[in-house]
Amino acid sequence: MTRVTIRHGSEREWAVRPRVEEVRIQGLGVIDEAVLELSPGFNVVTGETGAGKTMVVTGLGLLFGGRADPSRIRPGADRASVEGTLVIQPGGRVSQQVEDIGGEVEDGELIISRTVSAEGRSRAWLGGRTVPVGTLTYLADDLVAVHGQMDQQRLLQPARQRAALDRYAGNELVKPLRAYSQAYKRHKQVGALLEELTTRARERTQEADRLRFGLEEIEKVDPKPGEDTELRGEEERLSHADALRSAATTAHTALLGDPMEAAGGPHDVISLLGEARAAVEAVRDFDPQLASVADRLAEAGYLISDVATDLAAYAESIEADPARLAAVQERRSVLSGLIRKYAEDSAGVLAWAQQAATRLAELEGDDERIEELTREHEELTARLTDLADELTRVRQGAAERFGQAVTEELTALAMPHARVVVQLGQSEEFGPEGRDEVELRMAAHPAAPPLPLNKGASGGELSRVMLAIEVVFAGADPVPTFVFDEVDAGVGGKAAVEIGRRLARLARTAQVIVVTHLPQVAAFADQHLVVEKASDGSVVRSGVVTLDHEGRVRELSRMLAGLEDSELGRAHAEELLGLAAADR
Repeated sequence: MTRVTIRHGSEREWAVRPRVEEVRIQGLGVIDEAVLELSPGFNVVTGETGAGKTMVVTGLGLLFGGRADPSRIRPGADRASVEGTLVIQPGGRVSQQVEDIGGEVEDGELIISRTVSAEGRSRAWLGGRTVPVGTLTYLADDLVAVHGQMDQQRLLQPARQRAALDRYAGNELVKPLRAYSQAYKRHKQVGALLEELTTRARERTQEADRLRFGLEEIEKVDPKPGEDTELRGEEERLSHADALRSAATTAHTALLGDPMEAAGGPHDVISLLGEARAAVEAVRDFDPQLASVADRLAEAGYLISDVATDLAAYAESIEADPARLAAVQERRSVLSGLIRKYAEDSAGVLAWAQQAATRLAELEGDDERIEELTREHEELTARLTDLADELTRVRQGAAERFGQAVTEELTALAMPHARVVVQLGQSEEFGPEGRDEVELRMAAHPAAPPLPLNKGASGGELSRVMLAIEVVFAGADPVPTFVFDEVDAGVGGKAAVEIGRRLARLARTAQVIVVTHLPQVAAFADQHLVVEKASDGSVVRSGVVTLDHEGRVRELSRMLAGLEDSELGRAHAEELLGLAAADR
């Protein structure tokens, strides 16, 4: 590829400016396969009628979320695909958005892909990750503005028009807009609280009644933490008092014998242990190992005596108490009723009561809270009104300057009778950016009323209007890449030169890609691409060529005279290139 010198901005500046570096298109319209290597600055795409120039714009539109039209797929192909390599700023807004969805940005380069099947199915990839097509549309807001004959959408959106006017207004709007935004946020919060407190008054009263009833019920019962567990254990003991006492007595008798019989019956455990110990003690001195066994037998005797004593004490403590059992069962029943309603256990019931008391205090303080919020809301409304009026004043001044500047641009773009105005309307409601409703309108001639842009201009005129707007907005609108298709439709001569001059001016702060049929426009480009069809009528990979100076002279000559080698055409082409170079 021929190296192109960029005259607008240093290489270091362009290194950090987002731009489209390369576009690969397959199976779209007449394009079989094409690769466009784009430079910063002003790029033009030319070629004979039907060569597929407009498919370049269509491909860029698809790449940034445009509507997928299966009728545009090349006959015989099962799908169309577009892949773009973009240079973006590492760590910048776009890079962060890509990383947030799991995509990758490598060395400041982002790969975006889009395919459209013959059946109309569309798929998109961003940084190697599959994403909804809408994600590309969202990302495009920060990357590209496509102005095609049938795709003039970006600045036709009311929200975009207001945002663009605000950027054009510049620093004068920054401080009042910041103050308004802060007041608007608080105004909205207070309004939401008031609405909740007033419109849900009945629901809140019912909630307070339920909480109050529950608290009274719990206070009457007065549960203690863990009380339900303790009562369950006590009920078990009282319900089985006879069985527990009988078991303890039987076990005690087995260990120590029946105290009513002669002491030391032959079959109680203590007696048997005593016999075993006596037998071993008699011979313990003959073997240390047996002496250890004798000691353990002694310990077992002491342990069994202690257990027997505990059993006796336990048996004496157990008494059947029908009255206490009835009281325990009644208390458990009351606690169970609370637990079924409010929590899983008595501790949970107490926690619910604490939370309910806090919430009830909030609900009972609503009247006082409503009064405070109403007063604050009225104060904020008055402040918002003043701040919104200030925003309107600043925007009105910017709108007048902007309309005049665009109208002057249109005069040079062969629309001398056209007039663009910015109409500011007032919404009844406060919005995040004020109450102003901004709409760009155009009057095609002095007697015509200003109409919305999409109604007041034809396709070719709309492209020129958009060009004029973008030139005026240059530096205020942060979109780094602009794409224009047939922006020069219906003009020629001096007006065409002015279009080229203004595109070059726009390219000082952004990358510009233009499909054109006018040599006067192409002469101003920093890089000139020509689309050539193969013998079978298709555009193949080798069919997109970056022209050097001699190639540009030949192409401009063809565009001027229809003959590449016409001496008159070549002379005129050299003159155009010289004029464009001098203008820079």
